[in-house]
Amino acid sequence: MPNSQGRRRRFGSVRQLKSGRWQVRYRDPETAQLRSAEETYATKTDAEVALTHVEADITRGQWSDPDAGKVSFGDYAVAWLNDRKMAARTRERHESVVRLHLLPTFGDRSLASITTAQVRAWRTACLTRTGEPTVVKAYQVLRAILNTAVDDELIRRNPCRVKGADRYDVPERPVLTVAEVYAVADAMGSRYRLLVLLAAFTGLRFGELASLRRRDVDTAKAVLMVRRSQAEMQTGALFDKAPKSDAGIRPVAFPSELLSDVQRHLDTYAGPGRDGHVFLGPKGGQLRRSNFRDDWIRARTKAGITADVHFHDLRHTGNTLAASGASLRELMTRMGHSTPRAALIYQHMVNGRDREIADRLGSMIRRARGNEA
Repeated sequence: MPNSQGRRRRFGSVRQLKSGRWQVRYRDPETAQLRSAEETYATKTDAEVALTHVEADITRGQWSDPDAGKVSFGDYAVAWLNDRKMAARTRERHESVVRLHLLPTFGDRSLASITTAQVRAWRTACLTRTGEPTVVKAYQVLRAILNTAVDDELIRRNPCRVKGADRYDVPERPVLTVAEVYAVADAMGSRYRLLVLLAAFTGLRFGELASLRRRDVDTAKAVLMVRRSQAEMQTGALFDKAPKSDAGIRPVAFPSELLSDVQRHLDTYAGPGRDGHVFLGPKGGQLRRSNFRDDWIRARTKAGITADVHFHDLRHTGNTLAASGASLRELMTRMGHSTPRAALIYQHMVNGRDREIADRLGSMIRRARGNEA
């Protein structure tokens, strides 16, 4: 039998066990049930100090149920995913990160047992197996899950405290010249030539271009209306999604020098009707990023571009070219980045500055191509 000679206190009690160690007991502030602390102590003094800390935590409202953190990370992560409102593609990426990079290490561990040292060791091991961008994303998801565990009072503190683990230095992406853009566009062949030109001279993303319909193209004003973006799931399913913010819905002017290319493409390759897709696959289906990648690499090689230029780098090229003479606010609006006020989209279109940006791009085209444009 435990030694019952432990002195009663105003708050809780300590008692000596048969083993000789000392145990702390106190009333659970939520259930009023008598509970024992998880740890035992070598001396009575140590136990009384620990009891004082428990009392202080309860008084300050900082006490948390020690049993709460016994929930396994795997169970909690699954519940966390189910409770979150996410776009389908975002959910797919998060589920993949949890399944491939978090559960193998943390799945069977209790939330309370995960330490900063373990997180640091996990990150180091991950960096030996996969690229830093993927590891950064996995760390961000892990931190978000454990932040919610803190909010749910299952753990006191988030162990994701590895300095610099939530970001990485993005390498500078290459910028093509106007002449190089046309070289790649010509090498792509007539079906996708306009896709390359619009990517470079409007800065639209692949998904925004793939989702364009005939009704989104205003040839009278040389403007594209971006309303949606195509997403491709790992299963191969395609769907149109709304932009991440209101700034993503925007009119974007293109250089008038591209009008003949636009009209030729619409007459030859676009789907029928106002809702027909501007860009289609070679068999008439929707354009797929996964199928387009090989075409892009072949065209890039044929054009003599030796740098590892991705199709998305055309957006970077367009951003860089358009930056000449454009204010930061105008450029953010043109590229569909979030702005302090959504009204800026209308404001800069009304005052003609977006047309001026497109006209400057047109001047660059004329200089690069001489009389061909």
